[in-house]
Amino acid sequence: MKKSNQLIYSRRRFIGTTATGMAGIAMIPSLSSCVKPVAGNEVTLGFIGLGRQAMFLLNGFINIEGVKVVAGCDVYGRKRTRFENRINEFYTQAEQNVEVKTYEKYNELLARQDIDAVVVAIPDHWHALVAIAACKAGKDVYLEKPMTFTIREGQELVKTVRSTNRIVGIGSQQRSDPNFQHAVKLVQGGSLGQIETVNAYVGAPPTPYNLPVEEVPEDLNWDLWLGPLPGDIHYNQELNPPITLNPAQDEQIWGGWRWYKEMGGGFTTDWGAHMFDIAQWGIGMDGSGPVEAAPIGDGSEFMTFKYQNGVILTSEPFNEQFTKGVKFLGDKGWIEVSREHYLASDDSLMPPVAEEGEGDVPYETAGGHHQNFIDAVRNRVDPIVPVEIGHSSCTVCTLGNIACDLGHPIQWDPATQTFVNDAEGAASALLHYKYREPYSL
Repeated sequence: MKKSNQLIYSRRRFIGTTATGMAGIAMIPSLSSCVKPVAGNEVTLGFIGLGRQAMFLLNGFINIEGVKVVAGCDVYGRKRTRFENRINEFYTQAEQNVEVKTYEKYNELLARQDIDAVVVAIPDHWHALVAIAACKAGKDVYLEKPMTFTIREGQELVKTVRSTNRIVGIGSQQRSDPNFQHAVKLVQGGSLGQIETVNAYVGAPPTPYNLPVEEVPEDLNWDLWLGPLPGDIHYNQELNPPITLNPAQDEQIWGGWRWYKEMGGGFTTDWGAHMFDIAQWGIGMDGSGPVEAAPIGDGSEFMTFKYQNGVILTSEPFNEQFTKGVKFLGDKGWIEVSREHYLASDDSLMPPVAEEGEGDVPYETAGGHHQNFIDAVRNRVDPIVPVEIGHSSCTVCTLGNIACDLGHPIQWDPATQTFVNDAEGAASALLHYKYREPYSL
C-alpha cells in the first residue's frame, strides 16, 4: 500500500521550492563557526563565483574540519565585498588568523600556489573554460551542476580532468542524500522487478531571452560576465540579481540567466542535472545515455528518452503537485522520491525513519556532499559524482533541449557521443556554439 512521506532526514533539513522551481523565499544562511578547522592535511579553497549558490556552498565547506577558505573571485564588486566580510567574520569568531583576498579575474586566483582546490559556482556558460583552466593550473575542482553548457564542452572537460590527474566533483548533491541512495539501491537490487518507465519531472525547457534592457551596475563587469557568449546580449538585473551591503540584503531570486536559451538550459538542465541524474543512476546508465530523445510537442507534452535496455524516461510529473523528483516504475512495484517526499507501493520499500531535530539546514548547505569532495581531494580518489557521471547526466539534459529546438526525435550513440541519422548535420551543429573572440575551448 502507499506510505506517507517518512524520511531518513527530518523534513526541516530541506528547503522547499515553489512550483516554478525558484527558492525565492529561502534565505541564504549566515556563516557559523561551529567547527574550528585544525592543522594537518589542510585543504585551502578559493571560490570562483560569489553569488547565491556560492553562499550556500561556502557555509558547507568552511565548516569542514581542516578546510581553509582564502580567496574568492567574481565580476560583481559588491559580491566580492560580501564574501570578504563573511569570511573575515567567520575566522574572527573562530579565532583564526586567515587572510582572504578577492579578484575580478579568475586567472589571478588560479595563479596562487597556496590554493589546493576551487569551488566553481558561476553561470553555466563559463563552467568549462574555468574548470579546464583550473585543472591545468593544478587545482582540484568542485563544479556546480549542470557540468557544462554544451556537450562538446563536457567532452573536452572530461579529457582535461583525466590528462591532468585532477580531482573534479560535480554538485549533484542528491547522490549524497540517503533517501535517493535508498531508492536507487532498491531499484538496482531488483526490488521493483524489471524497470519499465521512469518519470522524472524537472520543468520546461529554456525560452528565448526577452527581458528589457537595463543599465549595468557600476561595479559589474558585464563584458567579463558574458565571456564567450555573443557580446550583444544586453543586461537585465534578473540575470544577476542585485544585493546590498548596508543594509545587508542577499539575492531574492536565483540568477535568471538559466531560464533563457542564449545563456542557459532552462529547467531541463537546472533540475534535470538532479532528477535525470538520479534516473540514469537508478537504471544503470551512469556514463552512458539514451539512444533517442523526443521533444515536447512530438505527440507528447513531455520529453521522452529511450534507452538501449528498453527503459523509457520521461519528464512527466508523477503527482498533481508537480513535485520535482523521480518515480521508478517496475513490474513488481514503484518508488517515488524527491527532496522532501518518499512514497512507495509497499512498506518494505520505505527507508528507515529518523528522529526529528536535524535543524533548519538548507539543502544546498548540508555537508555530506561537500565532505565527500574534500575526502576525495585528500585521498586522491574520485568523489561520488566524478566528471564522467557529471557529463553523462548533463548530456541527457542537453539532448532533450536539442530535440526540442529541432522539433523532432534525435538518435544518439552514447558510446561514441555522436548523433545517428544526422545526415544534414542539424543536430551535430548544436553540440557547441561559436565562442566570441578571444575565447576558445
